[in-house]
Amino acid sequence: MSKNANHGPHDSKGAKNLYDVIIIGSGPAGFTAGIYTSRAKLKTLIISGSLPGGQLMTTSEVENYPGFPNGIFGPELMMNMRQQAERFGTTVVDDEVLNVDFKNRPFLISTHSESYEGRAILLCTGASPRKLGIDGEQEFGGKGVSYCATCDGPFFKGEEIAVIGGGDTAIEEATFLTKFGKSVKIIHRREFLRASKILQEKAFENSKIQFIWNHVVTRIGGNKKIESIDIKDLTTGKIQNLSIGGLFVAIGHEPNTSILKDQLELDDKGYVVLKDSTRTSVEGVFAAGDVHDYRYRQAVTAAGFGCMAALDVEKWLSEKKIHA
Repeated sequence: MSKNANHGPHDSKGAKNLYDVIIIGSGPAGFTAGIYTSRAKLKTLIISGSLPGGQLMTTSEVENYPGFPNGIFGPELMMNMRQQAERFGTTVVDDEVLNVDFKNRPFLISTHSESYEGRAILLCTGASPRKLGIDGEQEFGGKGVSYCATCDGPFFKGEEIAVIGGGDTAIEEATFLTKFGKSVKIIHRREFLRASKILQEKAFENSKIQFIWNHVVTRIGGNKKIESIDIKDLTTGKIQNLSIGGLFVAIGHEPNTSILKDQLELDDKGYVVLKDSTRTSVEGVFAAGDVHDYRYRQAVTAAGFGCMAALDVEKWLSEKKIHA
């Protein structure tokens, strides 16, 4: 295989900072991809991003990842994945990507401290749940405040639960949480839902779900874990305190794609658009996980996409005969 095929004007750093594949992001998608590309003998770099390990680093116990019958702590799972990728030769750099240039190959990736070149790029930057930005939200994250019902719902058996939001995700999560909670209160800033009619009907018919309209949460309180929330009536301005054991925030996600604007095709919500399997609109640039998947958003699906993308990268590099 040619070692010098397709070199563009960026190829100035030489072999030291030139990789077959650069993976941007280090959640389940990124680390799984690194395991696969490294085992395929591709020179692989993972740039971890601002939160090395991704969203699972902020969760406590993960019960729904296959292979761990007793559950595993999110940070431990991610450290295991990192060690596995490194074992096969992946280089992991704890840094944040500031700029990407996909106009020429090899592609140029710039971080706070260094510039790297990649023959192929795999985007695994994920998505971040929208936050409320209120008192107590950060303090009680993982201690009663959650952004994923399917991840954390079973931890709230018998609790009074509140869900914030009025779209499909909020209503789906509230309905799911009725399997565990004593009751579920949906707190919404409007007096109507944006969720699809079929989801609304199911929620209205569910005796465990109560609706609190025209209200917002202004404060989260508790001791070692969440115990109550203050909610404000947007019509009257009156504030009341509700005792709850769990608060699920479902007001949407923001894909971490700010560095990708003007570089490749994004949809109207900012998610990466896939053209075929894991290929993006730029040849040689692939994507995996929550950066394009706004539907499932699970660790196991992100890992699955990471595997698919790694195999796609390997096939593409082989077809193009570009290999370090």
